[in-house]
Amino acid sequence: MTRVSPRLRAALTLVLSGGLALATPFRAGAQAPEQAPIRGFPLDALAERARLEAVMRATPDTARLREYLRIMSAEPHHAGSPMSRTVAEYALARFREWGLDARLDSNEALMPYPVMRRVEMVSPTTFVAQLQEPAIPEDHDSGDRNQLPTFNAYSADGDVTADLVYVNYGTPDDYDDLARLGIDVRGKIVIARYGRSWRGIKPKVAAEHGAIGCIIYSDPRDDGFFGGDVYPTGPMRPEQGVQRGSVMDMPTYPGDPLTPGWGARPGGRRLDRSEAVTLMRIPVLPISYGDALPLLRALRGPVVPNDDWKGALPITYHIGPGPARVHIALQFDWQVRPLYDVVVRIPGVTYPDQWVLHGNHHDAWVNGAEDPLSGAVALMETARSFATLLRTGWHPQRTIILSLWDGEEWGLLGSTEWAETNADALRTNAVVYFNSDTNAKGRYGASGSHTLETFIREVARDSRDPVSGVSALQAITDYNVSRARTAADSARARERPFRIEALGSGSDYTVFIDHLAIASANFGHGGGTDAGVYHSIYDSFDFFTRFYDPDFAYGRAEAGEMGTAVLRMADAPVLPFSFSDAARTYRRYVAELDSLARARLPQDTVDLGAVRAAVDSLAAAGTRFDSALAAVTARGSAWLTRNARMLGAIDRDIYLSERDLAGERGLPRRPWFQHTIYAPGFYTGYGVKTMPGIREALEQRNKAEAVEQAAVVAAAVQRMATRASGAARQLMGLR
Repeated sequence: MTRVSPRLRAALTLVLSGGLALATPFRAGAQAPEQAPIRGFPLDALAERARLEAVMRATPDTARLREYLRIMSAEPHHAGSPMSRTVAEYALARFREWGLDARLDSNEALMPYPVMRRVEMVSPTTFVAQLQEPAIPEDHDSGDRNQLPTFNAYSADGDVTADLVYVNYGTPDDYDDLARLGIDVRGKIVIARYGRSWRGIKPKVAAEHGAIGCIIYSDPRDDGFFGGDVYPTGPMRPEQGVQRGSVMDMPTYPGDPLTPGWGARPGGRRLDRSEAVTLMRIPVLPISYGDALPLLRALRGPVVPNDDWKGALPITYHIGPGPARVHIALQFDWQVRPLYDVVVRIPGVTYPDQWVLHGNHHDAWVNGAEDPLSGAVALMETARSFATLLRTGWHPQRTIILSLWDGEEWGLLGSTEWAETNADALRTNAVVYFNSDTNAKGRYGASGSHTLETFIREVARDSRDPVSGVSALQAITDYNVSRARTAADSARARERPFRIEALGSGSDYTVFIDHLAIASANFGHGGGTDAGVYHSIYDSFDFFTRFYDPDFAYGRAEAGEMGTAVLRMADAPVLPFSFSDAARTYRRYVAELDSLARARLPQDTVDLGAVRAAVDSLAAAGTRFDSALAAVTARGSAWLTRNARMLGAIDRDIYLSERDLAGERGLPRRPWFQHTIYAPGFYTGYGVKTMPGIREALEQRNKAEAVEQAAVVAAAVQRMATRASGAARQLMGLR
């Protein structure tokens, strides 16, 4: 029998007595607000919504969050290891203990572990890099056995020796600077610092320019002593701290490199490793700034061209080439290893074939207290909250699927393989996918499909910032106002409407939105702590409870916010998508593309008129849909219940509208990415490119491709507009 906490008992008492309204932005001392409308629900359902949502917000318990995190981060648990399965089974046992239907879903993927690593300078002096993060007495997990060594997953094997060249962050723009200086990296080893672009872009661009090896180091200007005291005194990266991470070419496709586009089931078909285009073609290895300093100090050649190239090490930054000559030797054990996803299913009673999904990964590079377990334990408390609701007799109208994914760190392996395996069912049944990942003190933030913008704003409106007590939405505004430098800036910050950002890549939402075109959003708190332990042995329970979320208040807030979002989407009589929000955002993208076209192709004309017309059509459809939605929800709960069967068919049209944004052939040169509005950039890795087919063609000054992609985007947006108009017409036709 599960104990009901005093906090939950008090919340339920308050709700049942009529004393708890949905949260709206107000400060202590203000008059209690009226219940705010919730998109997709009738006004006479708000009291019941308040009761259910109070449970979702009151159930998550900080002591439980701490205990889950302590246990799950106690040992290194990288994907493919026995401890990864142990962590998955621990979560599985908790889900089942709470009475939920949960199981392990097994896939597999290529995951090469390092067996030999060496970086040394052979001239003009000799130096051998440590390639080892030291244990710290103040952090009892930093000396754990079975840590993966410092490495970049999917680097090539190699044994190369060459002159060294410093390439700043290793972005395409940095190579343009090198070209202006007359410096060629062909046949050289490059050293780049972390930051500015995703790590996998650095060796990718280096190889395209003819480099034969790549070293990536963490400069203290970016996350070390330049920003504050280093660990254990402060939260910044210590001298020998190293950022592990994958360098798979994820902008081409994520997931198992050997099964692009289909699930990697045991015994299934797979490519030969020589056919896998996402594997890096040159050896690449991450090192600390302690190991980088002797290499950089030995460089000569030109001084770096500007301050943007300067780090914080006590040297004059030279570019080379040489006279530093470096030897890299890397060898990996290229094995297919198991993945263990934990999947919870709560069946819907009215629309069981409409699925609302929420996921977070559980695998880490080492102990992974913040990345990813801070989000994983919040998901577990969200699940326990649903279990609590189920015991009251509530059941969701739609099926809820909660997942803890494996292998995210390697390249979104577990989520991608699960989704590719279940692609047909997901294309038909998935309403929305909500993702979380790391979570720590700081502001609430969200990115995602812009049809969800009003929905997400209302979740923020009705959630509390755990420190200030104001709504999460008000806390965002207060933060923006606090950063304003002038009165005019402050006024703009107060008046600026809430906006979510677009999704690129970097977490488990990628396969859902970019490949399957399922409306998706990523939620979480952060930004309150500058830290330098990302993907190192110091991302530990000790670090987390000192610097990230000591009292787990933000973990509790995350569990409640995500639970509220899932609950609303699972129960809404009419799905709360907003085509007006989408059109408003897409119109801004078109304006950006117009400016880009004039800048990149000043002598040519790229006509975006068809895209603009499709967006106008979507805006008009959005207005009609908003009116229809308001009209049918105004008829009340009893009328909506009587029309549930017909509303279910209309709801299916509403969520399938995101599929309309998929392009049949995918993006140029990377067909796995099918969404025409959002994708990671080919040379950004994580960073989003909106209307990417057009945008990247313009950036490459490829007029013919820009024109072709404009037609693709226009057709996709028009499909969404047509479907939205149809949904509005069907809603208004109900009697």
